[in-house]
Amino acid sequence: MSGTETKKRPAAAKVEHFDVLVAGAGISGVGAAYHLRDQAPDKSFVVLEKLESFGGTWLWHKYPGVRSDSDLYTFGYRFKPWTGVPIATAQEILDYMEEVIDDNDLGPYIRYGHKILSAEWSSDDSLWTVTAQKLDTGEEIYFTCNFLWMCQGYYNYENPYTPEWPDMDKFKGEIIHPQIWPEDADMKGKRVICIGSGATTATVVPAIAGDAEHVTVLQRSPTWFIPGRNENELVVELEKIGIDWDTIHRVARQKVLFDQHDFTRRCIEETEAVEQELLEGVKMFLGEQYPIEKHFTPRYRPWRQRIAFVPDGDLFQGIASGKADVVTDEIERFTENGILTKSGEELKADVIITATGFNLSVLGDIPFTVDGKPVDFSKTVTYRGMMFTGVPNMAWVFGYFRASWTLRVDIMADFIIRMLKHMDEKGVTQVRVQLREEDKDMEILPWIDPENFNPGYLMRNMHMLPKRGSNYEWQHTQDYWREKDEMPKIDLDGEQFAYAGKKAKAKQKVDA
Repeated sequence: MSGTETKKRPAAAKVEHFDVLVAGAGISGVGAAYHLRDQAPDKSFVVLEKLESFGGTWLWHKYPGVRSDSDLYTFGYRFKPWTGVPIATAQEILDYMEEVIDDNDLGPYIRYGHKILSAEWSSDDSLWTVTAQKLDTGEEIYFTCNFLWMCQGYYNYENPYTPEWPDMDKFKGEIIHPQIWPEDADMKGKRVICIGSGATTATVVPAIAGDAEHVTVLQRSPTWFIPGRNENELVVELEKIGIDWDTIHRVARQKVLFDQHDFTRRCIEETEAVEQELLEGVKMFLGEQYPIEKHFTPRYRPWRQRIAFVPDGDLFQGIASGKADVVTDEIERFTENGILTKSGEELKADVIITATGFNLSVLGDIPFTVDGKPVDFSKTVTYRGMMFTGVPNMAWVFGYFRASWTLRVDIMADFIIRMLKHMDEKGVTQVRVQLREEDKDMEILPWIDPENFNPGYLMRNMHMLPKRGSNYEWQHTQDYWREKDEMPKIDLDGEQFAYAGKKAKAKQKVDA
């Protein structure tokens, strides 16, 4: 089935109905499920997850050392105190999510191995019809819902980004993309080249350096990193003097948020000072004689791309020990025994890891139709990065780049549930966002300003994403500090919301 075709469901097919259908059981979907149970216990809902379990990114990624690149005091949910170290492993995050699911009895609401094939909106019925496939049997099953809560993330996991370099087929060794890491991959005694300079490289290299004969980081250009102890000194001190964990979590979360916000401000307003601070952090591990300017001084200002925290400076410790090194150069071509750089150096390798980034998946690459017409999200305008013109009764959770993703999961849940209750109070069944009179002449722009934030995966795929407007409400501002105060005050009867459909007096519900 193509992205613009829809398939007719059999007349006798069983259809289950829910008030809300949540797509995805990663960090966003599990958060949505919690908030629905907590804030809207009268709403029926179901969570559909393609993978065999919960966790999304943290379940899919199997590469060595996989861990968070932002602190868990803000990455954790506001309702569930995080009690571990700031930078956590994938398994620690999965354990945390399992506690959230078990403690709040969310398991019965989640259906694993269910891949969504299409979503069709009917204005006549005020319903989404979602076709899904049970991956264990291949059976197609059908759901209707009043509201779609899209929590499937934005990475195309099965198809990572790998540039096509000349003569890749001539390399006699193994080529691995971290996003599709083989279970039997063995780095013991191997010469390894890791192509890339971002958070994945900073994770994989220290994790394999102990086993490999040697690891070379081959980067086209440097990236900013923040090395530091994997410990929150405030948390340690508060715990030491006997403060309860709920209070510790609240205080530590607020302090980290403040520090992140202030650091982002300084990156823009005090750029040179921040650059020197970051470089001094690297020098602490590599020393004054190391060519920091060549290998760890990027050409862009800090936070124009995501900055990864390097816990305990483990990447730099590997370089200082001689187990790893960095080559800053471009690739001329692959050879039988490794890679030839444009400067003429041949780097020998048994394994080449292509930590070259992601491809985007917009709304899970699911074909959407509204009243029989295919939806092209790149032609829609986003309302605060969560709803789209022309697409009713749907929201997409898209988190923050410069702060933890989960922060937006919580505040978006408050907004969505408030909107659902508002619709009930108004006795309506449909809501969609529309440009106000004051927005009619605003400039229509790409999803995000590349002068503000420009990682490769966004720049390569910007044409796929919805548009933003020059007026503030039609942008995903990436500003948690504004949104946390503004979102609860959004006037749901504002001109940007169009309501329709008369709510029936009673309706049958199906329990999850």
